[in-house]
Amino acid sequence: MTDLDRDIATDETDRLIASNKVEGTSVFDAQGEKLGTIYNFMVNKDSGQVEYAVLQFGGLFGLGADYYPLPWEKLSYDVDEGGYVVDIDKEALEDAPRYGDDTEPAYDRAYGEQVYGYYGLTYPAA
Repeated sequence: MTDLDRDIATDETDRLIASNKVEGTSVFDAQGEKLGTIYNFMVNKDSGQVEYAVLQFGGLFGLGADYYPLPWEKLSYDVDEGGYVVDIDKEALEDAPRYGDDTEPAYDRAYGEQVYGYYGLTYPAA
């Protein structure tokens, strides 16, 4: 891979962004308070659509943090913030579906319905 290939692979366009540029991006609530960062995102293998952005929140330097799967449609990119904005505050996250380093969920249909339902959304049809 040449230097040019590396630049192209991580570049962004007006409507697309490379996955490595999304991971680590800040997530803010509607008032501009930072909630955490995007740890990773989960992509449906069949449709190729992103179903969840996994928000890393809490802990110290990533240690002891919890992971909150957010339906992708809950996030909006805000150029001024330089990150994603969600209409969720820290209090709402206290009861949101989450997991720790050693308890990753199955991400099956039942879990998807639980997560999407918590945010008032319908889980995508199979």
